[in-house]
Amino acid sequence: MSRTNFNELLEAGVHFGHLKRKWNPAMAPYIFMERNGIHIIDLQKTEIKLEEACNAIKQIAKSGRKILFVATKKQAKDIVAEKIAATNMPYVTERWPGGMLTNFPTIRRAVKKMTSIDKMATDGTFANLAKREKLQVTRQRAKLEKMLGSIADMTRLPAAMFVIDVCKEHIAVREAKRLNIPLFAIVDTNSDPSPIDFPIPGNDDASKSISLILDKITDAIKEGLEERKLEKDKEGSSKDKGKSDKSAKGDFKKSRARKSKTEDEEVEELEDEVSADAEIEEVEE
Repeated sequence: MSRTNFNELLEAGVHFGHLKRKWNPAMAPYIFMERNGIHIIDLQKTEIKLEEACNAIKQIAKSGRKILFVATKKQAKDIVAEKIAATNMPYVTERWPGGMLTNFPTIRRAVKKMTSIDKMATDGTFANLAKREKLQVTRQRAKLEKMLGSIADMTRLPAAMFVIDVCKEHIAVREAKRLNIPLFAIVDTNSDPSPIDFPIPGNDDASKSISLILDKITDAIKEGLEERKLEKDKEGSSKDKGKSDKSAKGDFKKSRARKSKTEDEEVEELEDEVSADAEIEEVEE
């Protein structure tokens, strides 16, 4: 069953593209027609591509890996922060820090700096600083939080990246391609879909359109995480069962050993009785 339908996409305005004069010829396969100087996106192809993207993202989430979401444009940043935070995935909604992926160790050092400032606040070091130093440290912490707060838990490179507005986030796209990180993106009629592994043709300017597509993507992530949890529960129960079977086998072996031991003792007692009877007979003779 499809995750979305034609009418949902139509109502959200996913079909509205850019002006004809701003189009990218590489988007020609996804354009249905032109009306009043505006390109109209083929929603049937959008539906197919969205389904493909959701299935791929579900498998990534099921494997336990992270998907980085990038949306720094005004219409998308609040929607991404709200919806993606619920899935516990990293996201960037402020300015993309250049080299975030290609120079990842430097970004990790900045995150560690933020963690060390938090530690200073808890262990009492912060209270011993001068007023001016406190102000400087607080400002530094706020700046780091704004830029890196959502990726603080990202200890390694993401398994995939989801981009809203390929043109605006061209630096992020370039870095991901350099590191062979799979790319998912909403591509409008002014975008080049060729670098994107899973393009979703759609309106990347309207908040309704972005919200609908992200709803489907987050649902796929939640499905993947739920399946991962169920598999882990099954593995845990099978391990527990295996342990109980082993302990049962061990008890059975011990009982058999005890049984065989008592049988040997009985045989020895019988042999002693027989030998004693033979001695008595010899004495009587």
